[in-house]
Amino acid sequence: MSGLTDATAARVRRINPSPSTAAAQRVRELKNQGLPILDLTVGEPDFDTPDHVKAAAIRAIEAGETRYTPVNGTPRLRAAIAAKLRERHGLECTDAHITVGGGAKQVIFLALMATLDEGDEVIVPAPYWVSYPDMVRANDGTPVVVDCPEADGFRLTPERLAAAITARTRWVVLNTPGNPTGSAYTAGELSELAQVLLEHPQVRVLTDEIYDEIWYREEAAPSLAAVEPRLAERVFLTNGVSKTYAMTGWRIGYGVGPTDLVTAINTLQSQTSSCPSSVSQAAAAAALTGPQDFVRETVSVYRGRRDATVKLINDVPRLSCTVPDGGFYLLVNCHDTIGQFTPSGSRIQNDEDFARYLLDSQQVAVIHGAAYGAPGYFRISFATSTDALTEACARLATACARLSCAPTV
Repeated sequence: MSGLTDATAARVRRINPSPSTAAAQRVRELKNQGLPILDLTVGEPDFDTPDHVKAAAIRAIEAGETRYTPVNGTPRLRAAIAAKLRERHGLECTDAHITVGGGAKQVIFLALMATLDEGDEVIVPAPYWVSYPDMVRANDGTPVVVDCPEADGFRLTPERLAAAITARTRWVVLNTPGNPTGSAYTAGELSELAQVLLEHPQVRVLTDEIYDEIWYREEAAPSLAAVEPRLAERVFLTNGVSKTYAMTGWRIGYGVGPTDLVTAINTLQSQTSSCPSSVSQAAAAAALTGPQDFVRETVSVYRGRRDATVKLINDVPRLSCTVPDGGFYLLVNCHDTIGQFTPSGSRIQNDEDFARYLLDSQQVAVIHGAAYGAPGYFRISFATSTDALTEACARLATACARLSCAPTV
């Protein structure tokens, strides 16, 4: 990482900045230069926070709810989280099972900090959200990346899970629906993974369910803790309000799991951020307990964008993508572009080269797949307007059409 010296702690030197954050920053820089960039890197909804949620925050400010809260969140927010889990999954939990933090990202980081010692292993299925491996490394653990190919729906199979578990395994990460693929596990698939996990009592499961309500199937997204109650004391479910309610900047996430783990996380948070924002917690409680029309309406919009963009991508020679179950991302297969030559004579060596070619030649910003443990792919977000997506896909088609199998003379 540039700018670091030997005076910087080793835990910082062994991790990388978030590629998605870096890509977003590069797009901002190019736009500030006046370039007409079509940005498909965005990992957040393009909708505004619902009005009733904003109103709840204003009321909290006017009522003087601007002081420290309990470390693990306000009673109202914890009650809202418990009610949400009861309604969606039939799960029962008490305050002792709930922790609230400054985004699901912080909650996950603190869970790893609370449980990992040097050399402990965390199984991370790939493609993965960019932060998982580096959060493991930052907390002295060893990420064990398990490739989950497109042929398997980008999902971890019981066989691959069993082969990856060792005596040092402390966690398995299951992000469902996942970023960057949008792929999700069925209840049956979760049950099969659970049978493997039941044989290894030292292994906990971190289920990242932040996209569970941006969901396109008829039945609700299943959760491992509900599918296999015997694992309930080993599952740490993380979620938040960022994606579902377009509240990324409010920074409220939560975790639900074993009381010993929650106590440890709360202890760490008491010595770091003390507590989450009081005003943001009031807004999050309103989001979870208030009208859900916003969720249904935005998911309908996302579904339309997904369907249209999948078709456009699959119509482009050399590109293809599967249909995601949830979230607002497409992981696009670009293997057939690798080895081709650009009009300037440069050879596309990998997916990062292709992403750079798209940005330089067509002003389309995407994130290369290797950042997600998926070389030969790139990720696009359809959390943007249909017009922008249509134009971006047209530019992708132009970029691919201009590639050749030999440099032009």
